Amino acid sequence: MIKLTKRRQIMNRLELTKAMAKKAGLSVQNADKALIALCEVVKGELKKGGEVSIVGFGKWEVRSRAKRNSYNPHTKKTIVVPAMKVPAFKAGKVLKMAVNRQK
Repeated sequence: MIKLTKRRQIMNRLELTKAMAKKAGLSVQNADKALIALCEVVKGELKKGGEVSIVGFGKWEVRSRAKRNSYNPHTKKTIVVPAMKVPAFKAGKVLKMAVNRQK
């Protein structure tokens, strides 16, 4: 017998904006402006090589990936993937506990 699992729900930007507006008692337009501002501030700080930390929620940071060898799965040829910086998010303790339904 096959056991069916519940599909994960993905919240899009509009749903997030509406939820923020309801939770904070703001208009949807003001909540959208706040969301855009948060994204721009985080992006700007990461672009400068900095970090953004919200205590209990998490931390956005830039991590470095070393140059590595890989291959093209279609042609099976070896390619070199250059070193690069990537954005990363590390969840805070309170967020981890909330996800695991702990208080």
